Amino acid sequence: MTFRALTLALALCCASATSADTPSILVQSTTSTANSGLYDNLLPRFTEATGIAVNVVAVGTGQAIRNAQNCDADVLLVHAKSAEEAFVAAGYGVSRQDLMYNDFVIVGPADDPAGVAGLTDAGAALSRIAEAEALFASRGDDSGTHKKERALWEGTGADPDAASGDWYRETGSGMGATLNAAVGMGAYTLTDRATWLSFGNKGDVAVLVEHDPALFNQYGVILVSPDRCPDVKEEDGMAFIDWLTGRDGQSAIAEFTIDGTQVFFPNAPE
Repeated sequence: MTFRALTLALALCCASATSADTPSILVQSTTSTANSGLYDNLLPRFTEATGIAVNVVAVGTGQAIRNAQNCDADVLLVHAKSAEEAFVAAGYGVSRQDLMYNDFVIVGPADDPAGVAGLTDAGAALSRIAEAEALFASRGDDSGTHKKERALWEGTGADPDAASGDWYRETGSGMGATLNAAVGMGAYTLTDRATWLSFGNKGDVAVLVEHDPALFNQYGVILVSPDRCPDVKEEDGMAFIDWLTGRDGQSAIAEFTIDGTQVFFPNAPE
């Protein structure tokens, strides 16, 4: 069995049963879009409109990109724009389109030992956390969230790598597991807002830092190149991308809420 076939089999085991003759595509995507429940809202609408089933593999952005480079995807939907553009430039993707955005937030314990509550400067907040040597849980998994976190540390003057295993704890896990670790340790962490809102084990951890433009979180969607990967289902993959970036998909994204709060904001070019 090829790795693509194995990946698809794993996706199918977690997806709704479909008949053998139902067309389907494989999407490599992020944990944030899956864990938030967004796909539960979008995919049935797309399948009803087109008859195409969508099987999603939800991993960190870095792993999703590597999987797509190995031809284990028809479509890539992630949130690390520079890495996405590099994926296309290297010939692995046909083109990249903006799809939607939300934001990241820094959450932390109610006693806030670093005194960051209310800051709107994420870099300043991280500097205070480092100065206080307050526990910080990092995903450490090359995900889009991890890439953003590492970018935010740059320019702070702090060296989190030097504190690895001390106050800087790398979980090597997805967002949900990292949030659980942060709650358990009383640590700060960076999370996308959608995952935070859908997270059920908040304990006394709360959003402390938000509304910094640097916390903007853009998602993009890319058709994997059929020239590089001959098994790509180009027509069905483009049907999915066209639906997501068209009126119906953009409306469905805007309508999705968690506890009445909109968490993704469509911004595909018209």
